Amino acid sequence: MHDLHPMALFRLSVLGPLASRVNLAHGELKLLIQELAEREYDIPGSGRQCIAGKTIEGWYYTYHREGIEGLVPRTRSDQGKSKLSQAIQEAILAAKRENPVRSLDSLVFFVETTGLAAKGTVPRSSVHRLLQSHGISRPTGAASLPEEHRSYEALYAGDIWYGDVMHGPRVSVKGRMRKVYLVSLMDDASRLLAHSAFCTGEKALDIEGVLKQAVLKRGLPKKLVVDNGAAYRSKSLQGICARLGIHLIYCRPYAPEGKAKLERWHRTFRQQFLTELDLTRIHDLTDLNARLWAWIDEIYHQRSHRGLQGKTPLARYQQDLPRIRQLGQRATVLDALFYHRISRKVRKDGSVSYDGQRFEVPYELSGLKVWLVVDPHTREAFSVEDDDGKPLGEVTLQDLIANNHRRRRKPELPAEVVQTQTLDNSLVEIAYQKHYAIDGTPKAEIPAEPTSTDTDTTNETDNKES
Repeated sequence: MHDLHPMALFRLSVLGPLASRVNLAHGELKLLIQELAEREYDIPGSGRQCIAGKTIEGWYYTYHREGIEGLVPRTRSDQGKSKLSQAIQEAILAAKRENPVRSLDSLVFFVETTGLAAKGTVPRSSVHRLLQSHGISRPTGAASLPEEHRSYEALYAGDIWYGDVMHGPRVSVKGRMRKVYLVSLMDDASRLLAHSAFCTGEKALDIEGVLKQAVLKRGLPKKLVVDNGAAYRSKSLQGICARLGIHLIYCRPYAPEGKAKLERWHRTFRQQFLTELDLTRIHDLTDLNARLWAWIDEIYHQRSHRGLQGKTPLARYQQDLPRIRQLGQRATVLDALFYHRISRKVRKDGSVSYDGQRFEVPYELSGLKVWLVVDPHTREAFSVEDDDGKPLGEVTLQDLIANNHRRRRKPELPAEVVQTQTLDNSLVEIAYQKHYAIDGTPKAEIPAEPTSTDTDTTNETDNKES
């Protein structure tokens, strides 16, 4: 006896007791089939879970006619046979062999323009099946050839880190339910999480915050492999990596296999952390991250890994501790290495704005463009610099009340300027002398100011005449 086909057994299991029923009441078969069609099934070799009622009905009648053998999937009689005419087939095959890089559209256009077929009568799918059946759908050197991928692993911990973001649950953030994102940095050689945290976004600032904590805990990686998204392309992240001596590498778009180990971590995280998480105990983002870090340190880092020959991620990482690049003297200026520099124009009152606040800078910079140095994580501003990074002065938070009693500085004119202003060579004096010919040539009589005596005399003369 031969083994029964697994699909035939599955179809028989779908029919269930219906397969043994022969005499059914009027309308009972339709109701039973409708009930079976409303269920969900684990269909072998398919991602679907539902089966149409017409399909189940067909299996029912076939089973009663042919038995279990009738439920075995049948091969189509025309499988592997092209419906194109022999002349069209030969022309397509000849054109493809003549120029192997010709596309399906080019081959369809070829048979249409040569008059072998009317426009729109040769489907691309038929041409594709024809080429596949003759083994020339993927000629050597064609762009459609599969790209070679090889599994690899860094020799030492700290050689390569991977960074990626995964969508997380919705939690309360400042009194409002928001979706959060898991930002993770993983070491390639040890599978250890250098740092991972839930953030309110997947922007460059969130990634930089996780990177800062990671280098504080686990030292400096030689390479950091990240996605090609806009957040990872930010100038701030590129500048931070350059100052820390980290080679930033971007994966090609739509190529997740470049970070397969991190993708596997995401799957483990969903199966072992998110499924065990009791969201009723999570009051805010701090609660969620506290449980995340506890789970990573107590469970994930302590569990043996098949890819590490049974070692735990923590033990494998500690094996290479002497080779890890430490921060060293950079630890004292690490905050400054993560500062952002923002272009600002100083207002007339000697202030600049950042994050909805006003900061005062040296008043001499009024009207000039400067670079404001800020800590984007604490939302503080520290100093201003010029285009070359030269310090121009400190900044302070603007205090309008204090400025009300502040003594203003007034510029003092040089002594030679003050002396020059007392001479008779101002533009007003020059115009005065020229207009009234004070140099000796009479030009216009200088009008005298009227006096009270003159006014009275004039009035008296006017009265006499009247």
